[in-house]
Amino acid sequence: MSIKIGKISYWHVHAWDYTKQAQEHDDTEIAAVWDEDPVRGKKAADQLQVPFYENLDDMLAQKDLDAVIVDAPTNMHRDVMLAVAKAGKHIFTEKVIAPTLTEVNEIVSEVEKQGVKLTVSLPRLNDGYTLAVQDILNQDLLGKITYVRVRLSHNGALAGWLPEHFYSLEQCFGGALIDLGCHPMYLTRLFLGEEVTGVSANFGYVTGKEVEDNAAATLHTASGAIGVVEAGFVNSHSPFTIEVHGTEGTLLYGTPEEKLLLKTNRSGEGNPVWTEVPVRDNRESAFHQWVGHIQNGTTADENINMAIELTRLMEAANLSNKEGRVVRLEELKS
Repeated sequence: MSIKIGKISYWHVHAWDYTKQAQEHDDTEIAAVWDEDPVRGKKAADQLQVPFYENLDDMLAQKDLDAVIVDAPTNMHRDVMLAVAKAGKHIFTEKVIAPTLTEVNEIVSEVEKQGVKLTVSLPRLNDGYTLAVQDILNQDLLGKITYVRVRLSHNGALAGWLPEHFYSLEQCFGGALIDLGCHPMYLTRLFLGEEVTGVSANFGYVTGKEVEDNAAATLHTASGAIGVVEAGFVNSHSPFTIEVHGTEGTLLYGTPEEKLLLKTNRSGEGNPVWTEVPVRDNRESAFHQWVGHIQNGTTADENINMAIELTRLMEAANLSNKEGRVVRLEELKS
């Protein structure tokens, strides 16, 4: 039986990408559209040849609707997802779940209460280079991890291809870091392999937007290991980059080629050399995983925990930049 999905908003730049995934999956179909912008929503619904609902509750009241994909503005996520969960519909959502830990916990609590399946789009967790890095870390080839750096940047604010509403502080709760920097943030946290105790962040406003277009955040840990997250909308040729350094070795990816390089004292060689490590195949997408959870009655525990941590780190980074200090995660209201 096909899972009928309601599309909640075409605000996000990836909204049509998720629509395409739903159209291409054998077990899902887009069956309805709601959008906070009725003109945009009606246009999308007409293109998809499905009903458009001006009222979200009316769409959620449809008994044959099983699930939704949420691509609404970040400041609407809490209200939208609480309504969806209470209506008993499964949720696939663009990151971040919500801008604050308080809101995330409220959403997750309602999802658990209603027994619906939630999965968050954290796509780089499923990419082959991430899986290969984890394999190296699991083999303890780097020793104790001391430093992680992940960078992701593009020229959206320079070339003008990002929609203007992506520079709205009210709708987005930030710019380069909360949008693009989400990916290096959750990867840096994953590769550190330990709890982050505090965050310090510095934002730049190169193009004079309301939100930052250039950002760096430092993640502090109890062991002394440091994570550095970098993101920007103002770089024309900045490669996606991963560095993981430890007491026994270093791995590099994207400097600048899409190759994974390893040098380790634990190679068994007297004089360690740089070695290219094969990048694994990608595992199935977050969307496909979500469909599987719906069909099999399972829950995306690892994905949800990572998404909750992502919001914690983003909230702390925003507060750090605002107040010019290191923000300890224990300060955040849950």
